Amino acid sequence: MPRPVGGGQWRARGSPLSSARMRDVPIRDDTIRLGQLLKLAGVADSGADAKELLVAGAVSVNGEREVRRGRQLRRGDVVVADGEQIRVA
Repeated sequence: MPRPVGGGQWRARGSPLSSARMRDVPIRDDTIRLGQLLKLAGVADSGADAKELLVAGAVSVNGEREVRRGRQLRRGDVVVADGEQIRVA
């Protein structure tokens, strides 16, 4: 789903922006699956949306592209998706 970017330009949801700010997203347990984190952070509305981002290659974990929705994340891991940097806290 495209989102407007300054100046009337559009970018595909999930395309990274170099000026993204880091945002901490706290979790209750020791780990969380990547798809769940994307939903918790508000980057994806559903598991299907999370899967689309992953298939499009628009998600990285700790600097490496990730395509597995079930990837286990731990506190300190950094996810970049939809122009946002999200740190698991």
